[in-house]
Amino acid sequence: MTEAYEAFFSDRPIALSQSGPLYLQLKRWIEDAINNGAINPGDALPSERDLALKVDVSRVTVRKAVTQLVQEGVLVQRHGSGTFVAPPTQRVEQSLSQLTSFTEDMARRGMEVHAEWLDRGLYVPSPEETVILGLSSGEKVARIARLRLTGETPLAIERASLSGTILPEPVAIGDSLYKHLDLSGNRPTRAIQRIRAANLGEDDAHLLQVPVGSAGLNIERTSYLPSGRVIEFTRSIYRGDTYDFVAELRLGDGIPNGASKP
Repeated sequence: MTEAYEAFFSDRPIALSQSGPLYLQLKRWIEDAINNGAINPGDALPSERDLALKVDVSRVTVRKAVTQLVQEGVLVQRHGSGTFVAPPTQRVEQSLSQLTSFTEDMARRGMEVHAEWLDRGLYVPSPEETVILGLSSGEKVARIARLRLTGETPLAIERASLSGTILPEPVAIGDSLYKHLDLSGNRPTRAIQRIRAANLGEDDAHLLQVPVGSAGLNIERTSYLPSGRVIEFTRSIYRGDTYDFVAELRLGDGIPNGASKP
């Protein structure tokens, strides 16, 4: 047991810096303990009561400091278990030049991923889905929504819409939508993706286990069959602290080195 660990978890009282509001002093002290290795990712913090006694502040002050650290992603709280140092996030790179499924992309990186189903069913389409998917009158839309995770870390929320005639049984999908579409010869061969920055709302932030207002990436993908028919319309939200999208850029045809288009 290191001296820094003992200083954090022993009964010995600690004097704060005496600079600024008490909750900010406590917040900085906890952050320093994490940065100095006194406590590591996955370690549990002392209880609210023990922290209050150790630094001679009220439990309200402790709660305010801890709440702010949770909102900043430094700590995580698990109902019935306590407060823990948040695990480090692993950044993932995804190419923008290849049309692959999430499962295939992660498998190429040697990462084990799984999904938690949020929705699978047939619905009356929205006007947007009717237009984008080219649905006929009375045709249903198949909607599937999944939370994508690696280990216990959520990476993305995917919400896909397809024609009900293409996907009449959404509950039959396994780990990969594209693998399922392969079976019927309906796997897309090209797609257009639009990516924009976004701040996560309460529902999405809760699913992705990040503070409300955290940076995210909103991605809309419209996928096509070789015939030109739209097969899939997917709206996804990715955690901004875990995902990097990478594109290889090449010099345009007919443009000499050092020149640029007007």
